[in-house]
Amino acid sequence: MITVTNSPRFLICQTAFIGDVILATALLEQLRLARPDAVLDVLVRKGNESLLANHPFINEVLIWEKKDGKYRSLWRLLGLIRSRNYDVMLNLQRFGTTGLLTALSKAGITIGFANNPFSRFFTYRIEHHIEPGVHEVQRNAQFLKPLRLQAPVAQPKLYPSGADYETVRPYQTRPYICMAPTSVWFTKQYPAERWVELIQKLPSDSTIYLLGAPTDAPVCDTILAQVGRPAGAVINLAGKLSLLQSAALQQGARMNYVNDSAPMHLCSAMNAPTTAIFCSTVPEFGFGPLADQSRVVQTREELECKPCTLHGKSACPLGHYACAWGISVDELATF
Repeated sequence: MITVTNSPRFLICQTAFIGDVILATALLEQLRLARPDAVLDVLVRKGNESLLANHPFINEVLIWEKKDGKYRSLWRLLGLIRSRNYDVMLNLQRFGTTGLLTALSKAGITIGFANNPFSRFFTYRIEHHIEPGVHEVQRNAQFLKPLRLQAPVAQPKLYPSGADYETVRPYQTRPYICMAPTSVWFTKQYPAERWVELIQKLPSDSTIYLLGAPTDAPVCDTILAQVGRPAGAVINLAGKLSLLQSAALQQGARMNYVNDSAPMHLCSAMNAPTTAIFCSTVPEFGFGPLADQSRVVQTREELECKPCTLHGKSACPLGHYACAWGISVDELATF
């Protein structure tokens, strides 16, 4: 339990991928409700800090450079964290490196998942269970129980700036649909040929925007070249919008088609309509869509190999990729 009389200072550590950081924002919302006077700092990996720009509850974002000088950056961070005299450090990851950072942080209270290799050195350990009906935001919400801080489990939330909304406004002059057809993991990615079929089945009264990172632009170009729609009916915006600008655009879409990947979590954070396509993974892992208007579409065929892994693979281990090819385009096109 927090016993300090002044505003307690928290550090929330989530140095994994984009989607993990987005889901961690639900804990920021919950903390704000439970302890409005708390000072909230966040630690993320370099590249993800832009997600938290303009966030009204965050005092400071600490950045870990994991690709270049990973351990040099880690020890620099350790010195910085120790100098801040955090009252509480919450480590939302289960990996050893951040576990060591937490154990050595000198924070008054440290909390992390019990299956972190360094959890024996934490003040409190939280069990991490992957089971149907339990979402990641609920797992993270358990971190507040040892502190006796009470607030309802919150939804993740991002805060695009006025400039972000102005950037996407020219794309919003008529009804539109957003699609994010790629994923870091191949087995989470609906095949490009099927995205083409889906576009061809959707109403022609909506512009379709293809979203993604700069590295996703070639795939989107391939889809664009095959759809057979008039010029301007389908537009490739991959690599042309920031994460928060993409989120702002998704917020106003008639529908957002996404894989089990970061764009799905952007939709959750903006409460944007979502059709989430699950190929090799399943929503029972606890990473499904959270928007009020959301649905999951996956193959109806019972496959012994699905799910094949928690995070996805670079190729289908069995070569058939039935979990993706078995998803009905007709079912996707109806919303």
